[in-house]
Amino acid sequence: MNRLFLRILMLTAAAMLLNACGGGSPVKRDRVASVRPNYIPQRPAYQPQSPAYRPTSYSGIFPKPGPLEPAVEFWRKTYAVWQRSEVAFHDDRYLDVIYEVMTLPGYVAEGLTAEQKDLVSRRRDYWKAQLAGLESKLRYGAALSPADKQLIAKLEASGRSLANVLPGADSRVRSQRGTRERFKRGLEISGRYDLQFRKIFRDAGLPEDLAYLPHVESSFQPAARSSAGAVGMWQFTKAAAKTFMPGGGVVDQRFDPFVSATGAARYLSYAYGKLGDWPAAVTSYNHGIGGMKRAQNQVGKDFAQIVETYDGPAFGFASRNYYAQFLAAREIASNPEPYFPEGVRYEAPLAPGQYLAEE
Repeated sequence: MNRLFLRILMLTAAAMLLNACGGGSPVKRDRVASVRPNYIPQRPAYQPQSPAYRPTSYSGIFPKPGPLEPAVEFWRKTYAVWQRSEVAFHDDRYLDVIYEVMTLPGYVAEGLTAEQKDLVSRRRDYWKAQLAGLESKLRYGAALSPADKQLIAKLEASGRSLANVLPGADSRVRSQRGTRERFKRGLEISGRYDLQFRKIFRDAGLPEDLAYLPHVESSFQPAARSSAGAVGMWQFTKAAAKTFMPGGGVVDQRFDPFVSATGAARYLSYAYGKLGDWPAAVTSYNHGIGGMKRAQNQVGKDFAQIVETYDGPAFGFASRNYYAQFLAAREIASNPEPYFPEGVRYEAPLAPGQYLAEE
């Protein structure tokens, strides 16, 4: 009996203890302070982030999506502010992140000497090392130097978070020479061709301002050549010339600015019909109609999203920036006075056929 009473007493005590642990009153726990990690995740997938909302603006028929404005501003500086002796070191994704604009010593010609190229290469490596070192210090909580803090200020100046822009920044360092002298010379040469080019596009039912495209392609240099085999002011390959230029490639007239302008009008008309908007059609002049169609199928027709997120084959820096370059060139060429207050001496217009006769 005593054993039974003792067993009942023990069971009752156990029940009371369980009730105390699982009842409505929460169990108090030691507070753990929320600590922000002092490291940056390494090499995440690229995540586009606009520093601020910018609405799409329009200049004539060509839209300028707000997120493209930093790129347009970068190319305005390249074309009309930075001289050929100046080299900008920048992030190749976030074009408003500019680490330095270096002036090359001595005389700087159109082409750089081996010594000047080596200087640019070493300075580019310097910024890569600075960024890699900063990323490592933040990851491991190491002390930051005044130079590190200045670099952080450069990265955050555009309004993006450091956690977004710093990872992988050392692999995105790029150098860009200024082209102010070359662009101005292109403006002068364009006086020979502008009226006829505009008529060609107008007669084709296309925007006349497509006549500014050679500023991007060749700076209006009639004998321009590219490593990809494109030649002439409008940079036609043999295959494209066979399809779109008058004569069907029987005679190679790619160095004739007027014949190749007609070919460009045919191409851009076809590209616009396939792609449905001018940002994609203009970009296809660099990336191809098929490439831009794949981008639209994967990302959609929002051109800013294509630029920010599409990672298809060969859609690299040149393709991502081609439309922004066109917009910048168009803005400068249509109103050159603020950019070239010293004045631009346009050359006299030529008539179709006059170019080949002179050459």
